[in-house]
Amino acid sequence: MKNLIANKEFTATLRDRRFVVAGVLVLLLLLVATWTGFRNYQTLADKRARASESARAAWLGQPEKNPHSAAHYGTFAFRPKSDLSFLDFGLDTYTGSSVYLEGHRQNDAKFSQAEDATSLIRFGEMTVAFVLQLLIPLLIIFLCFNAFTQEREENTLKILLSQGASVPTIFWGKVSGFARVIGLVVVPALLLAGTLLFAQTGFDPTTDTLLRLGLFVGLYVIYFGLFIIGSVFVSARAGSSRASLLTLLGIWIVACVVLPKATANLGESLFKVPSNYTFQHELHEDVEKGIDGHNPSDARAKELEKKILAQYGVDSVSQLPVNFDGIVMQEGEKYTSLVYQKHFGELQNQFQKQNSLATAAGFLNPYLAVRDLSMGLSGSDYDHFLDFKAEAEAYRFGLVERLNNEMKTFSKTGDWDKTVSRDFWAKTPDFQYQLPSVGWALGRHGLSVLALLLFGGLLVWSVQRGLKTIDLV
Repeated sequence: MKNLIANKEFTATLRDRRFVVAGVLVLLLLLVATWTGFRNYQTLADKRARASESARAAWLGQPEKNPHSAAHYGTFAFRPKSDLSFLDFGLDTYTGSSVYLEGHRQNDAKFSQAEDATSLIRFGEMTVAFVLQLLIPLLIIFLCFNAFTQEREENTLKILLSQGASVPTIFWGKVSGFARVIGLVVVPALLLAGTLLFAQTGFDPTTDTLLRLGLFVGLYVIYFGLFIIGSVFVSARAGSSRASLLTLLGIWIVACVVLPKATANLGESLFKVPSNYTFQHELHEDVEKGIDGHNPSDARAKELEKKILAQYGVDSVSQLPVNFDGIVMQEGEKYTSLVYQKHFGELQNQFQKQNSLATAAGFLNPYLAVRDLSMGLSGSDYDHFLDFKAEAEAYRFGLVERLNNEMKTFSKTGDWDKTVSRDFWAKTPDFQYQLPSVGWALGRHGLSVLALLLFGGLLVWSVQRGLKTIDLV
């Protein structure tokens, strides 16, 4: 009986010209968003790859110079695009794409796409995730709002009940039929996305990419299922089609428009971040309290000098078998790195607290949980960005340490004209960033996974209980 009801709903919906027009429009939007997102991904990925090669060539092409001069010359770390980022741009548009790596300074990521965009960027971008998270639920609402109310108004429910169909059977049959209809809209776009993804990887994707794609699809299957079940249940409880539609539209507006903006504004109010001027001023003050690597007469450098002289058993730095300037530089680098880690860590912690409000709200609003997980699986969330920043900083510190140690052992104190051959630049490893595993991503979004599962479980449980007391006639 359930399959008969599902087939009836599926067939009747396909005969409805209004749905056909709306479904085709949404499908076209999905296909266009998939293709344009993939082209944008390819363009950015190619540009960053070429820029990375150019930065490496510039590093290798340096003339003979003092190693510490090379530290000030620096290089760049470019963040590669993740394979699934064309499905969900996430925060990639707003976070920087490259970090300038130099001695004594930890720079923030620069050159985000949003810097060159118009003010319309504030209204979002037409991406696959945007269509899946906002437009498909809206389509589901217009598809399901009169699932029961229309039949009640036309007195056809009595016929179904007289044939021995129970209320749960009718309900889940309708849910199954509507799910098939939504599948017709979504599956072609997902097939296109999968084909483009596999073509991009030479039809040899990694296991991690396949897992991310599979979980991405599964995530939206659950999300659409929640909307279909909730919409059909509201229709079963509503007194009229008009009341059902207004109720569902109200839920969509609150869940997908009002609550996300409200949680973002509340997070900014509760967990404020300093202005750029204040941040840089406090950072500079802390740096000044440390060893000034360019002034060995500094009080802290004097303390370091006494320690090193005692270590080597000599009376002056001129008698040291190593270059004391290199030692001072590296000690100063250690201190400034700690200062930058402290200040950037505090700033990032505030942003994380702001994001935690949206995560907590995901227990009440599945849209927020899905949005969070979608970005995480696509590698375009804040956690992936911070991981890149951490890897870039680790590389920067290791590079500067290598240069300072070369200065320490290659020359004597005060010999700033001593240079190393160009072959030395090639011995420094290139920056390579590896996207974290899908397990790492899920671990960072464990609360969102729990929120979605709990919300789904409670919804199904509530529906099952509600169906026992519902009066369809």
